[in-house]
Amino acid sequence: MTFLIVTHVVHKSLDGKIYGYAPYIREMNLWIPSFSKVILIAPILEGLQPNPIEIPYEYPNIEAVAVHEIDLTHSLTAARSFWALPRIVFKLAKAMNQADHIHLRCPGNMGLLGCLVQILFPAKKKTAKYAGNWDPKSDQPFTYKLQQKILNNPLLTKNMKALVYGNWPGTSDNILPFFTATYSESEIEEKEKSFPAPGEPLRLIFVGSLVSGKNPMVALESLKLLVAQGFDVHLDVCGSGAQEGFLREFIRENQLAPYVTLHGNVDAATLKKYYQNAHFLIFLSDSEGWPKVVAEAMFFGCLPITTSVSCVPDMLGFGQRGDLIQKEPQQVYRVIEYYTGNPEAYRNKSNKAREWSNHYTLELFQSEILKLV
Repeated sequence: MTFLIVTHVVHKSLDGKIYGYAPYIREMNLWIPSFSKVILIAPILEGLQPNPIEIPYEYPNIEAVAVHEIDLTHSLTAARSFWALPRIVFKLAKAMNQADHIHLRCPGNMGLLGCLVQILFPAKKKTAKYAGNWDPKSDQPFTYKLQQKILNNPLLTKNMKALVYGNWPGTSDNILPFFTATYSESEIEEKEKSFPAPGEPLRLIFVGSLVSGKNPMVALESLKLLVAQGFDVHLDVCGSGAQEGFLREFIRENQLAPYVTLHGNVDAATLKKYYQNAHFLIFLSDSEGWPKVVAEAMFFGCLPITTSVSCVPDMLGFGQRGDLIQKEPQQVYRVIEYYTGNPEAYRNKSNKAREWSNHYTLELFQSEILKLV
């Protein structure tokens, strides 16, 4: 049985191993063992060292087919991408003809090409992982909407199960509400988390790319408010990105260095320790699918303070397992101030968050994946 993976995730090839973004690789390592051969079609860079959030595939039975990364953000890269399109489409069609099971990673430029080419192979078994926001009312790029329409259309897309986050109206039998997971049953902790008593530090965490869509600056502005009101607080920021320089300047100008640490990208074991120690996750993203960092924080009773995007309200039980706010520092401050006077409310929500997230283990995730292969 041959399994074809089509993805926009940029990989690195080094010393006979293929590396990629760790959450994606961990998931694919659960799919791959069911097949005797795997074909990977993705942008692949040769000879570069992986960073801490990149890990290798665990299985050697992978035939890597490198394609040009499709980048339409600048005129020069767009011209190169359009020049490369015919060759990419040819590679996709050839691999799909060889495959017994076609797996698309969406949304993305490679996912869009995969959605179009798979139409030519109606008899092939297919799955797609739509990792973005499926909410039909959300503001999405045209190419994302197009991928949704193709995946949802049983006339164009046959033998497909597209895994999406949340339950949404207007979906066909092609669409399967799904989830993802990071931790195993053995990592479940029964330890309750309490709001810090007077004299104990309040620990916050931000996890994600330091880019405008994730709004890390709002987390720092929230920290500034808490410090100004006399909170003994510390914010751990895990991630890297284009806004790092702006964040460092904001920290310097507002004398926040004693209250925040920018860790950059950290490995899974280190991140787990931060979740275990943190009281609140500050997560004010503009758009998400199933934000793994929210479920990961909840797994250890770290209470999310988050924007109401995609299926996040459902993850938080519409406020029973965390707090849904607008991306405003004053609202972050008011939530934390409330729990200062209501520590029992914090403990109850933290327990509910942990109990909910502990259900979504890697073992359950793998058992659900095995039903699809």
